[in-house]
Amino acid sequence: MHFDIIIIGMGLSGLMAAKTAVEMGKKVLIVGKGLGTLSIFSNTIDVLGILPQTEKMRDGLSQWIKEHPGHPYSKVGSEKIDKALSSFLSLFPPPYSFQTMDETNCLVPTGAGTLRPTYLVPATMSGGVCLREGSGFMVGFRGFKDFYANQIASPFKCRGMTLSLPETLHREVTATALSRLMEKPSFRKSIAKEIKKNIKDETQIGFPAILGMNDPVEVKNDLEEQTGARVFEIPILPPSIPGMRIFNCFKAWLIRKGASFLLGPSISKTFLKGKRCEKIEILHPPIVNSYSADRYILATGRFIGGGLNADMEKIYEPLFGLPVFQPPSRQEWFQKSFFSDQPHSIHQAGVLIDSFFRPVDEKGRLLLENVWVTGTILAHHHCIHEKSREGIEIATGYMAVQKAFER
Repeated sequence: MHFDIIIIGMGLSGLMAAKTAVEMGKKVLIVGKGLGTLSIFSNTIDVLGILPQTEKMRDGLSQWIKEHPGHPYSKVGSEKIDKALSSFLSLFPPPYSFQTMDETNCLVPTGAGTLRPTYLVPATMSGGVCLREGSGFMVGFRGFKDFYANQIASPFKCRGMTLSLPETLHREVTATALSRLMEKPSFRKSIAKEIKKNIKDETQIGFPAILGMNDPVEVKNDLEEQTGARVFEIPILPPSIPGMRIFNCFKAWLIRKGASFLLGPSISKTFLKGKRCEKIEILHPPIVNSYSADRYILATGRFIGGGLNADMEKIYEPLFGLPVFQPPSRQEWFQKSFFSDQPHSIHQAGVLIDSFFRPVDEKGRLLLENVWVTGTILAHHHCIHEKSREGIEIATGYMAVQKAFER
């Protein structure tokens, strides 16, 4: 089967690439082993979290691009970053929308009891941005080991409580199980009753980010009505229910627009002829299927997504065999301390691209003419240290497809 474009990877970068291509009227196939890192890490949308809270994101990005010419943002440009973010936001109209706080970074409470800078916040978390000392009441659940209400409340000089769960008593509780329970009106009624017995002067109630998978705003509004306080979600350890919401929204929209998905089996082989990819092969034992396209987008992420692999000597890209920019020796991959103030050099490893997002070697020579590379697999960024991962994925996913169909 032939497509206009095949997108390899179902993380945020691949989904943004697919959305951009579909809006151009292209025939799109998206291939991936799973949900990418959306289901693991994403709760909010980080663009450049190291900027001061007082600095407008647009101004900060413009300056960042000037100072970091090799960074993926420099390949996109501040104007196109704005357009990419707008394209992302168009998929999330109210009530479950993503918001900025005066177009600057804001601080959201986390499941570790800290404050974390981020840029775009879903409506279910926005209440936590205004958290004041003593105003919050944190609610956890017995058996749910990823959220300890009292420990999270303590740094904010707030109170917390842990609720029992009759439906799941005496066994470990998962985020997905709690998310399903939260969608039951009877369950919400029972926990709201317990909260009202214990709450005092608090005006805000913080829950782990598990307020339902399908309609978290309805869950939030119902709890607010029953408790009389403002409810907000707090990001927690993986899996990320908010990240799954993002994935499900993209997937449903893309399918409605005619995109095809191959979720599960991974690509077993790519067929290259000269500087072009002719087709990919997907092994789903005992069946082998081949798919071809005029263009291919590589959006496989870094190590967690399998976009980059490492052995005892080097880091390599396994699918197309592309060279990877990396420190000269393994001894230079990491700082001496794991929790060093300086980012580990391994996090700058990645694939080099030209101004059209096509892969090149260290001398700038074009390697593949009909393959474009996007997302965190790109070189020259420290997305963890910069707190820029989602921004890089959204901006480069959008821009790579724009460049692919310019030619």
